[in-house]
Amino acid sequence: MSTIRENDPAVGARHEVASTPATTVGAAIADPGPLGLAAFAGTTFFLSVVNTNMVSGTVVTGVLGLAIFYGGIAQLLAGMWEFAKGNTFGALAFSSFGAFWLSYWYLVNHVVPGWTASKASTNDVHHALGLYLLVWAIFTAYMVIAATRVSAVVLAVFVFLTLTFVALTVGEFATSTGWTKLGGWLGLVTAACAWYGSLAGVMNATARRVVFPTFPR
Repeated sequence: MSTIRENDPAVGARHEVASTPATTVGAAIADPGPLGLAAFAGTTFFLSVVNTNMVSGTVVTGVLGLAIFYGGIAQLLAGMWEFAKGNTFGALAFSSFGAFWLSYWYLVNHVVPGWTASKASTNDVHHALGLYLLVWAIFTAYMVIAATRVSAVVLAVFVFLTLTFVALTVGEFATSTGWTKLGGWLGLVTAACAWYGSLAGVMNATARRVVFPTFPR
């Protein structure tokens, strides 16, 4: 390793400064952001289409495959890679929403059938789901604050996602199909923003220039 000799103006001494830059942890890892955004967008799109009543609610179980493998596992992996790259925001966001989709899969596949078998009241089921969604609404809302320091595209994703969770939460507590349908439409906007962010990330990295701007803060 070569060194550069420099004078220290403070003490008049001479010291050696390494000319070889230090290796940054995670520098060799490709940007996991496009994967995380795509996984989130695809799963959100499917469920939101169901929530808008554009298709029958009986097809909602069709989202479970996406929820566990794409929205869940793939997004969780993206979060772990963000940790390796030192991106605290991306690590928290992707890991959390990967866990969200995994928990959604478990909720629909195991918890709700258990409630049905135990003959839980309809109000109790709606209140439990409402609290579940409220937890995610709170988390997403404070992530909006951090997103203001990332990019306009990421900020748009979190703003619309917060509105989506709020609408779905109200829909469960009030047992209102109107609020749930509104949440579905807001979810479609959220998915579109996330897909754009994913496209921008992969295209800009591939082209090595800004093709689709994300308007970083």
